[in-house]
Amino acid sequence: MTTDWRPTASLESLRERARLLGEVRAFFAERDVLEVETPVLGHGGSTDVHLASLSLTATTPAGQERLWLQTSPEFHMKRLLAAGSGPIFQLARSFRDGEVGSRHNIEFTMLEWYRPGFSLEEMIGETTALIRAVLGRDPGPLRRRRYRELFREALGFDPFTVELDALRSIAGERGGLDMEDAPRDDCLDLLVSLVIEPGLGREGLDVVVDYPATQAALARRHRDPEDGAWVASRFEVYLAGVELANGYDELTDVDEQRARFAEDNAARVRLGLTEVDIDRWLLAALGHGMPSGSGVALGMDRLIQLALDRASVAEVMAFATSNC
Repeated sequence: MTTDWRPTASLESLRERARLLGEVRAFFAERDVLEVETPVLGHGGSTDVHLASLSLTATTPAGQERLWLQTSPEFHMKRLLAAGSGPIFQLARSFRDGEVGSRHNIEFTMLEWYRPGFSLEEMIGETTALIRAVLGRDPGPLRRRRYRELFREALGFDPFTVELDALRSIAGERGGLDMEDAPRDDCLDLLVSLVIEPGLGREGLDVVVDYPATQAALARRHRDPEDGAWVASRFEVYLAGVELANGYDELTDVDEQRARFAEDNAARVRLGLTEVDIDRWLLAALGHGMPSGSGVALGMDRLIQLALDRASVAEVMAFATSNC
């Protein structure tokens, strides 16, 4: 008989979790942001090569269909925006295969919200205000950090201009891995996780901006005033070495979005990964017209973990993947 039937979080932690989720809802209620619920299952999944979507076969009115467990509620929420919902938020159950650890769980709670008409600067302000409200304490000052400057400070080179062979050599040496044929972004991501990320948010909230254009995902792009290089119009927020939130100046161009989906799936094929069904309803919504604005995805379990000073996200979930 199994003995690990008990919750991974204490009842005290679960009560605190409920209280903090109430703080989130109060935060948005004060700002007249509508809470919504969208499906966990969808006909399209995330094509992002760095995310592993889970799928299943379901019996629907169309017969046997493959449906995707959503890695975030983004696509459905953007369809609501295109339908005229105005500002919206959601505490959504989300799924990403293989993500298990002190900061990860295959099934987790994503706080996601969208603000039509908001600039990226306004969204940074609201995101950091929410983090402070949930923490219930002052985490320290806010620092804005440019992606390129972080590399220059920590590793002594510009990630945008360094030769690929040199970058592969540095990443392989730092990570103890064979990076001889690794793409540029894989090398950069490895160095961020090993060298840069652990030091972020140690003296307050660090907001990282101006990521490489190749890492724009579903964000717009703009020119870096330093040298005119294309960069992603997005930000990430870090506290205590933990990435908490990822915000975008949202892409609204349907042709660009269609092209990015195709590029992602082509990259998946090259890497031997499964192609993911493109969300044609999202493309139709963008074609209809989605208002310009910004959106943020925030790992709610991680924020609660930091607020309650727990060692892992499992300690703030009723049942983590290990015993569900």
